[in-house]
Amino acid sequence: MAGSSLLVLIDDIATILDDVAVLSKVAAKKTAGVLGDDLAVNAEQVSGVKADRELPVVWAVAKGSFRNKCILVPAALLISVVAPWLITPLLMLGGLFLCYEGFEKLAHSLLHSKAEDEAHHRDLAEHLADPSIDPVAYEKRKIRGAIRTDFILSAEIIVITLGTVAEAAFSTQVLVVSSIALVMTIGVYGLVAGIIKLDDAGLHLAESAGEGAWAGFRRWLGLRLLDFAPLLMKTLGVVGTAAMFMVGGGILVHGLHPVAELIDHLVHAGSAWQVVGPVIDVAGFTLLAALCGIVAGALVMALVGVVQRVRGGGAAEA
Repeated sequence: MAGSSLLVLIDDIATILDDVAVLSKVAAKKTAGVLGDDLAVNAEQVSGVKADRELPVVWAVAKGSFRNKCILVPAALLISVVAPWLITPLLMLGGLFLCYEGFEKLAHSLLHSKAEDEAHHRDLAEHLADPSIDPVAYEKRKIRGAIRTDFILSAEIIVITLGTVAEAAFSTQVLVVSSIALVMTIGVYGLVAGIIKLDDAGLHLAESAGEGAWAGFRRWLGLRLLDFAPLLMKTLGVVGTAAMFMVGGGILVHGLHPVAELIDHLVHAGSAWQVVGPVIDVAGFTLLAALCGIVAGALVMALVGVVQRVRGGGAAEA
């Protein structure tokens, strides 16, 4: 009896772990958009501090991120037990926020010129060079701002993950949500640390002394890394923004069944076309969902603008 009970227990554990592995892969794919944005945002948040303080700042933000997860994961699991009906509305709100944030970035890139961004960076450099600026206080402000940003992005990741495993057993929900939270935190801040030190590594290699092929190769590699670091940041920002529309739009479309059915019908009709049919069949739903995400983000941004103007007018009258 004891032996058979042990075998049943092992079989149950194996089944749970198999479910966790499958659901974790699905959740990881759905949170990829937030992850790309998370990387770009956090790398930008911790930039601007002295080079020898970059890694300590990343570590401080990572610890804050772990504290955020310790609040958000139990809260999400409690909601799944006490009020599971809240998961879908929270998921829809998360999707709307993703679309709004993505459209805000898109609008900024379209409305602000490269010269304006360069002027902002020059102002920041001059500000940091001011001897009256307290570097410790500045660093703490950067850390607090990064942790606040992380809280929002972490909430998005956890809500999306919870929506993925909403129909699973509670034990599976605990394992999947916890593992995604842990892996995302380690992965994001490990990559952030690597990204912000990439230019330092390039500078170190570019300044290599000596003669010969090996020294020449090190200097060449250093210069290529210096060229690649800003390109990587820009690419992460573009890919992250596009993925936010895809993920956020996908969440909204799946929550609005008539819209999902309409897109399915359009994709099915388009898949019969010559040449582009196979492409539409594979990517059509995702692209149309992303388009819906762009429209939703524009609407939310317009609504936010109206609310801000009304509040600003009310404050001015007061």
